[in-house]
Amino acid sequence: MGASALDDHDVIIIGAGLTGIYQLYRARELGLDVTVLEAADGLGGTWYHNRYPGCRFDSESYTYGYSFSKELLDEWHWTEHFSPQPENLKYLDHVADKFDLRRHMQFGCKVRAARYDEDARTWSVEVEDGRTLRCRFLVTAVGILSTPTMPRVDGIDRFQGPWFHTYDWPHDGVDLTGKRVAVIGTGATAVQLIPVIAESVSELFVFQRHPNWCAPLHNGQITEEEMADIRARYDEIFERCRKTPGGFIHMPDRRKPAEVPEAERYAFYEELYRSSGFRIWQGNFRDVLMDDAANEEFSAFVADKIRERVKDPVTAETLVPKDHGFGTRRVPMETRYYEAYNRDNVHLVDLNDTPIERVTEAGVLTSDRDYEVDVIVYATGFDAVTGAFDRIEFTGVGGRTLREKWADGPVTYLGLLSAGFPNLIMLAGPQSGSGFTNFGRGVEEGVDWTTGLLRYLQEHGCTSIDTTEEAERQWVGHVEDMYDLLLVSKVKSWFTGYNSNVEGHDHFRPVAYNGGAPKYRKRLAEVAERGYEGFVLA
Repeated sequence: MGASALDDHDVIIIGAGLTGIYQLYRARELGLDVTVLEAADGLGGTWYHNRYPGCRFDSESYTYGYSFSKELLDEWHWTEHFSPQPENLKYLDHVADKFDLRRHMQFGCKVRAARYDEDARTWSVEVEDGRTLRCRFLVTAVGILSTPTMPRVDGIDRFQGPWFHTYDWPHDGVDLTGKRVAVIGTGATAVQLIPVIAESVSELFVFQRHPNWCAPLHNGQITEEEMADIRARYDEIFERCRKTPGGFIHMPDRRKPAEVPEAERYAFYEELYRSSGFRIWQGNFRDVLMDDAANEEFSAFVADKIRERVKDPVTAETLVPKDHGFGTRRVPMETRYYEAYNRDNVHLVDLNDTPIERVTEAGVLTSDRDYEVDVIVYATGFDAVTGAFDRIEFTGVGGRTLREKWADGPVTYLGLLSAGFPNLIMLAGPQSGSGFTNFGRGVEEGVDWTTGLLRYLQEHGCTSIDTTEEAERQWVGHVEDMYDLLLVSKVKSWFTGYNSNVEGHDHFRPVAYNGGAPKYRKRLAEVAERGYEGFVLA
């Protein structure tokens, strides 16, 4: 698959985040001519953009990083169990430099459109700087949370002070000391941000539409001795991650809660609440995520914890979710988040009682009052999973666009290909196994499998790969069946494709595979063993 007059590169990868970096490394191992197009001015993806105070992993650091190089594992020292953004970006920079990957990356190259040439079996990729690059295989590594969304309220542009989405936090920082600040949103990002900035601002107004079930992160430093122990156990750690549904070190408890004595059950709940990371979510009784009664009991337990930690009972009750149970949305991990509301300078505004009418030149106007502030921060989430695809005009066979095909929700085979778009390979794409897992582990397995596919195409002289509509129908049906097993299917969230800030995303859209990492890995292995069953190779 050497470069020819028909294609500038064998492979073009869109995105230089965790996924794109690793796929570049593996593609270079195959001897392919490959380049990475990155819209930002540096690599890192999520960890390049999100620089808000408090931003960090909620996966254990040593389970999120790459596992492919023993030398890399031996030399890198994670300083915290849940590493902060600056260290995460430093890590990815180190990986790129160590393996000489940066010279294959083009920064400030935002992809505007990509069109498939049916005769040449190549993709033409249009970059906003006016260039057109061509390749045989186009690989997307665009991230699942890389397209920020703003609330659908009037007047956002009217505000005279600084305002920005957390994803676009100024890279040179912003001094909030003594400022009156509005934070709109109380999702995972806001939960990390709020307790940090509450300590320095003069007043903080938090505008909440939907409270979330948040749980203590319990972060801590990693000593030299602890890191040495982690290095000695990396094989064991990664093997454990391979066996768990979420790719974390936390294995679900398969006991039936109703069969566990009440005192023992609640002692277990207390232990979970004292534990670090996602154990409270991923290491809980499995039925908490599958059975209404089990979920209601544990949700009531966490609700009482919120009431214990927040002094004002009215504020505490406002912070307790009423529209969904624990774990049916992504669980934000927090450090003294609830205690922030005990501060005199922090004020919670319930938008269910007093909705925002508009943003004004001086602040935020609700149905109740006008909040004058110096800075507005929008922590309003992302057009998850499909948003980054919608921003690029992918045109496939017969002139049909991917946006048109996915108008009612994504349609894929294995989350990797979509029929009618040959040679477009989606890493961590919609309906793949990465969205519901420890992202580092899911990404690495997805890239490894895709690299095996590229090797197969290389060895067999294949210049085109597509899938069939029948294979898609079967896969999408399986994805939907997996939703039916979990309570998450009953809740509006990005897990189920909803986003009230995005037009047309007001209905269920099966954007993620939640059958668990082992089941997904097994399916991929079977497909490869059967000569890439469901794919059409030419």
